[in-house]
Amino acid sequence: MSGSQELKRFGHHLILGISGTILSDDDKRALSELKPIGVIFFAKNFLDGSPYQVWLESFKYLNSQIREYTERDSMFLTLDHEGGRVIRTPMPITRFPHALLLRSHAPEVAKATAVELKSLGINLSWAPVADVFSHPNNPVIGPRAFGNTPEIAAKYARDYYLGLQESGILGCAKHFPGHGDTSKDSHIELPILNLTLEDLRLRELVPFKALIEVQIPLIMTAHILFPRIDADVPATLSEAILKTILREELGFKGVVVSDDLDMKAISDMFMKAGTVARSLHAGCDLFIVSRNINSSSLERTYQIAEDFVQSLSKGSLDESVVEASRERIDKLLAITPQYSVEVLDKNVLLRHSELAIASCYS
Repeated sequence: MSGSQELKRFGHHLILGISGTILSDDDKRALSELKPIGVIFFAKNFLDGSPYQVWLESFKYLNSQIREYTERDSMFLTLDHEGGRVIRTPMPITRFPHALLLRSHAPEVAKATAVELKSLGINLSWAPVADVFSHPNNPVIGPRAFGNTPEIAAKYARDYYLGLQESGILGCAKHFPGHGDTSKDSHIELPILNLTLEDLRLRELVPFKALIEVQIPLIMTAHILFPRIDADVPATLSEAILKTILREELGFKGVVVSDDLDMKAISDMFMKAGTVARSLHAGCDLFIVSRNINSSSLERTYQIAEDFVQSLSKGSLDESVVEASRERIDKLLAITPQYSVEVLDKNVLLRHSELAIASCYS
């Protein structure tokens, strides 16, 4: 096992999943030893079926414990909270519809969502989806996208992000360079898209470009292989995609975050030595390990952390790359609000439920 200081260096690039509604011994160990810069919450972290004030108090205690064990005052506290089928929280948090239905209501839904997320202590939402719903049989994106043309997807994803941003929640555009045309689910297998760079420029990149223009702070990678752009590795590991296209061509200067490393499309790759270094060299800054798909075990998390440490010590991971990545993360964290968990007024929730109904019929 590497020294604790070395493991903490990887923690500065880690968004970690927590095993349940209370911290397990494994959770406590990982939070203490790795000191992740952030956590990602799922349905398993909420006492579903309990009254609002009961599950909220439980979640508030979980938040305080996470801060205690990481010894971090500032963290990214994150949630996949798109609406539709991607909602993790119990009632009475509002069930807004999926993105495809929102359209003109996108800004106000985003603002209402931000109010509710802030009441949970959340400061980063893994939204908006910037994919284009271009494949009718897409099993993983579909109506999570804002539109089936690049122009429509770009307009409403942008509107939604600006609503979050105006109300104090960080947004993240996903899944770069585009997951909308796949017929495979990257949670289960590695999708392959035979698109050229020119194809991407005409469709997939249009919403990301619009979001970069309004300075969205984070972009999430897609675990997809684009063999006509990089035949060797999926986007999460591809310098051609993350560095050449995203950083250089589109001019993105913010934080690049991997999609979940527990997803089957990529999970085995990250068990091989040198993979985390390759992803950092390609342009990735943050890594999500949800402990939600394969197993709640910490073994994989520590193996990735050890790979990071070994790559640094051997010199196969460039210190300057790590430092540049850390600077991007620190710059973002410095302007990230830290919210306390609070009960929402029932009238606020009532207004939001009325907005959810109205947005279904827009």
